[in-house]
Amino acid sequence: MKRFLLVAAATVLVCAGLLTGCGSDNTKTEEGMQQISALQYANALALFDEAEEGGEDSRLIARGRGIAYLGQARYSEAVECFLQALSLSNGFVQDMDLDINFYLAESYIGMGDYVAAEDTYTAILGLYEKPQCYYLRGNVRLLQGSLTAAQDDFKRAIAMNPKDVDMIIKIYESLQKHGYRENGLEYLDSALASYEKSMSALNRGRIFYYKEEYQSAAVALEEARAADNNSSDATLYLGMTYEAVGENNYASNVYESYLARNPGDAFVHNQLAVCRMKLGDYDGALSSIQAGMQVGDPAVMQTLAFNEIVIYEYLGEFQKADALINAYLELYPSDETAIREQIFLNTR
Repeated sequence: MKRFLLVAAATVLVCAGLLTGCGSDNTKTEEGMQQISALQYANALALFDEAEEGGEDSRLIARGRGIAYLGQARYSEAVECFLQALSLSNGFVQDMDLDINFYLAESYIGMGDYVAAEDTYTAILGLYEKPQCYYLRGNVRLLQGSLTAAQDDFKRAIAMNPKDVDMIIKIYESLQKHGYRENGLEYLDSALASYEKSMSALNRGRIFYYKEEYQSAAVALEEARAADNNSSDATLYLGMTYEAVGENNYASNVYESYLARNPGDAFVHNQLAVCRMKLGDYDGALSSIQAGMQVGDPAVMQTLAFNEIVIYEYLGEFQKADALINAYLELYPSDETAIREQIFLNTR
């Protein structure tokens, strides 16, 4: 039952960093947003209640509550809050309107209302025609089984910036996830055919990695690492390439060498833990996870927290794992893998 997770993909909310604004009039709202950044959603909601009682900005409060509910996987309540926030607009489209709509679409996806999510992205595209928006709508179309429509959006996203390897890889990953790997490979092959000579060694290596051409990937990524010893991406992909061919000891050395110079990289701490797990070094894996947690990077904290639970299971410390899984699910109640893990622990 135990499933050890790699670093999760970052959230798709492209405007998630929008601040509530400055000024003493919205002090409790700002404190609530800080609690959201710390993943303390219940605390945030309590602060938004205080903000409402204190007469702070109603629109910012509704937006904040929506984000907190989204974090708690309370999707229908999140939708209500985001719609309320949009209804409080002054009639002129602002950055916050776009930001709220991105959150609204994500909430609809959580509810399983993919049609509403697609309609929301379509509305965004009417005002904000960017590659990321086409990519997000393409994802929703994949969720509805509409491969042709999804590919139309993916091709538009790439056409707007044909050399954006990050976007090309995200599109490949989306197609692969939904069972269309061969379609995804076409995007990788096209990028190499058109731009391989002008690509950085890192980008060549990343594409070869996803194509599962590991020897070519290793050559390119070694070149990238030699050119920049501080490159987190080169280190991660090089290590994962060696892991893919079973060279876990070498991959571990790659991660350890990097972390000796860059101890504040939580992503690499997590990947080293994954590698040590494969080697059967559970104590070492736990040490890596806890070192990563000390960094405090919210982008990887959920993955680290889940992996810590799995390690304690492998160590046979089931009571500790059970306590941690209960605390984890308070923060991430929609994680189906964790729910299954909790059921497994309850049988121990």
